[in-house]
Amino acid sequence: MGDLSGKVAIVTGASTLIGAKIVDALKGAGAEVMMADIAEEDGARIAGELGDGVLFKTTDVSDDAAIDACIAETQSAFGGVDILVNVAATYLDEGPQTSREDFLTGLNVNLVGGFIFAQKLHSEFVKRGGGAIINTASISGKVAQPGRMVYAVSKAGILHMTHCLSAAWAKDGIRVNSVSPGWTWSNVISMLSGENKDQASKVAAITHPMGRIGEPEEVANAVAFLASDKASFISGADIPVDGGYSAIGPERLDDMVPMLQGS
Repeated sequence: MGDLSGKVAIVTGASTLIGAKIVDALKGAGAEVMMADIAEEDGARIAGELGDGVLFKTTDVSDDAAIDACIAETQSAFGGVDILVNVAATYLDEGPQTSREDFLTGLNVNLVGGFIFAQKLHSEFVKRGGGAIINTASISGKVAQPGRMVYAVSKAGILHMTHCLSAAWAKDGIRVNSVSPGWTWSNVISMLSGENKDQASKVAAITHPMGRIGEPEEVANAVAFLASDKASFISGADIPVDGGYSAIGPERLDDMVPMLQGS
């Protein structure tokens, strides 16, 4: 996947199942990593398990001061920042009934938080001769899904933000890409399925040709590749880590969440 020795990464949403595997993959490739998340207990535990070269900083991506503090602590601990991976997200979503307050909260966390993090790191990346940003989009940003609104809209925004930033910052040696997971064993899927991975895979098989749910390690591997010099001529791209979901056509017209919950 590429050698990241001497590189420093910040991963937001790092206390989640997917985020933690991304941290592990980046560390495995040689990077030092700052985990940024609001889930302090899980984050501290994971950082402790991963050992030297991984630190945790409680960080709310909707708070500019918290972002500044995370960047400053990363620079102090590791000497700089070369990679940003935006994973932090909220699933606050009532579909077409979503209130203005909840819609704005969802956009602030899922979309704007990642943008501000990138914006604040721009000068750092320039100083270090370039950088890599990997945003976490989703299949939800590419197709309409019954029962979803703010999450899907925010993920669609992430895809285009990736395009815009890649165009704006290419001259600075900054590559900006995204990954779009399909149904992946994650905090939200685990919760909705009652921690029943077999049930989750059964439901995922309806729209994922590979016939199963994705593993967080599979998303992490794609992120580590995009962060590395192996992807040195890739920018403004999205890698679908979705088991073929995006290759087969439109979403089913019924809501699959009740099926995931076994009802």
